[in-house]
Order: sequence, then structure tokens, then C-alpha cells
Amino acid sequence: MRKLITICFAAFFIVACGGNSGDNATGDADKTTADAATEKSSSDYDPNRGEGKFTEVKLGDQLDAAMALRGKNIADLKCTSCHKLTDEKLVGPGWAGVTKRHQPQWIMNFITNPDPMIDKDPKIQAMLEICLVRMPNQNVSDADARDLLEFMRENDGVK
Repeated sequence: MRKLITICFAAFFIVACGGNSGDNATGDADKTTADAATEKSSSDYDPNRGEGKFTEVKLGDQLDAAMALRGKNIADLKCTSCHKLTDEKLVGPGWAGVTKRHQPQWIMNFITNPDPMIDKDPKIQAMLEICLVRMPNQNVSDADARDLLEFMRENDGVK
């Protein structure tokens, strides 16, 4: 089953990366406009917060076990087919240490809306070169993302 999922992701990635082979007189002008817009928005990007609505996420000193359990259930459903809980890469990077490498608001923004961050964040772009597959938007709610964050904290040893 995992091989089938991996093959589907790889096929999607190959198709998504295909270019337009037709000649277009305005294509260069459109590309220049798009590049300028990307440069402007990239300069406004905060690599500690990410791109999205979460500007600050308050965490307790201790783990919320109920939230972590809900997060584990969500991860089992939506995440662990691509991510291991260790530092080992599967389709995407492993989760070990993620809460030590990134701010909580960055994690929440990436979970809930990965596309703009993939387009702007240099760390994500570097990881994309290794993993070769963009993280799909799983339509995770804000509450579910917070539960996932708590599960990631548990995975990183918060008690």
C-alpha cells in the first residue's frame, strides 16, 4: 500500500512539474511579473513564524496528554504514511526534533496551509530538493493542527 501511495505521489510530482511546451509571446512578460511578485512576497516572509494566520502559539510547560492523544490519532490518519516519528526520511522528513527546530507558530502555519510556505521558506525548499515531493494540503483544522503540535512535542520528549 505504501508503495502505491509513493508511486502516486511521484507521478503527481512529475506531472505537476511539467512545463508549457507551446510558444507564447507574452509568456516571458508573465513570468517576469510572477517573479517580481514572488520576490516581493518572499522579502516579507518571516522564517520564524512562517506564512499564515498564527502569529503566536502559547504552549504549556507540561504536555497536554489529551491533546497529544488526539494529535496521535490525526497523525495516524493523515501524516504517518509520509512521515516517521524518528529523524528518518520516508516520503517527507522525519518528525524527531521538529519542535526544537521550529517555532510553534511556524509548525501550525505549515500544517494548516503548506503551499505558501513551500513557495517562500528556504528551509522547506532545501528539504523539497531532498524529498522531491511537496507536502499536500491535508485540510487540517486549527484545532487539529494544535493537537498535532502537542503530539509532536510529546514525540520530542516534552512531559
